[in-house]
Amino acid sequence: MTEVIKVDHLNYQYEAQKELNEMALKDVSFTINKGEWVAIIGHNGSGKSTLSKNINGLLAPKSGEITVDGLVLSTETVWDIRRKIGIVFQNPDNQFVGATVEDDVAFGLENNGIERKEMQERVRDALERVDMWQFAAKEPARLSGGQKQRVAIAGIVALRPEVIILDESTSMLDPEGRDEVLSLIHQLKDERGLTIISITHDINEAASADKIMVMDGGQLVKQGTPAEIFALGEQLVDMGLDVPYPERLKAALKKRHFDIPDDYMTEEGMVDWLWQLNSTK
Repeated sequence: MTEVIKVDHLNYQYEAQKELNEMALKDVSFTINKGEWVAIIGHNGSGKSTLSKNINGLLAPKSGEITVDGLVLSTETVWDIRRKIGIVFQNPDNQFVGATVEDDVAFGLENNGIERKEMQERVRDALERVDMWQFAAKEPARLSGGQKQRVAIAGIVALRPEVIILDESTSMLDPEGRDEVLSLIHQLKDERGLTIISITHDINEAASADKIMVMDGGQLVKQGTPAEIFALGEQLVDMGLDVPYPERLKAALKKRHFDIPDDYMTEEGMVDWLWQLNSTK
């Protein structure tokens, strides 16, 4: 597979941490391949959002190297890299700058010098893809939370980046809105071969990823498939993280001295296992 992001021995320190000799990121290294969906999970303060802002050049690392699509991140390349990576933040209101939905989606294109005819085509295409073209003339402030997030996504999609970072971008939505946004991102990923980095507390969102990376204390402590990560069970709980319901059920059954498989199981897998267990008694 083609490597699109490489992070090599990355360290970052906020100004307030210098006197305390603390680090927000400590010697973080990993690679992400083109077309992957990678979820980064960790408790508050674990460094996951700091990591995303370093990847996009919003923060400058103390040391280490970040390479995006063959470009090493530097003051000379940062704007080229930002054209390759789009970020959708937690609160879409913080991203809105246009008086209307259409104006807002066009804003980034204008800054990139896209000609008017192409800009109009991209704006319409992006809004149609997120099912928001009918709201093109509306004020963003008058939209629902889910609609606002769709417009924020459209603004990124119109720029046609190769990587989209979702920085807690579904955390303010209700379950229905969250499912709609994630379904949309999955569809766009498949259509365009996008690489997705999801910074999230939502276990269900992480479970749909190709790979999960676990941050703790500014360090990358685990990475693997969802099955490999969720099989850690109580280790994740000790780090202040949630685990899927089947893993919580397995832990409860183990306390009651049931012989439980160590492998990760989905809810359907757990139901099948319980059915087999019951049928042998």
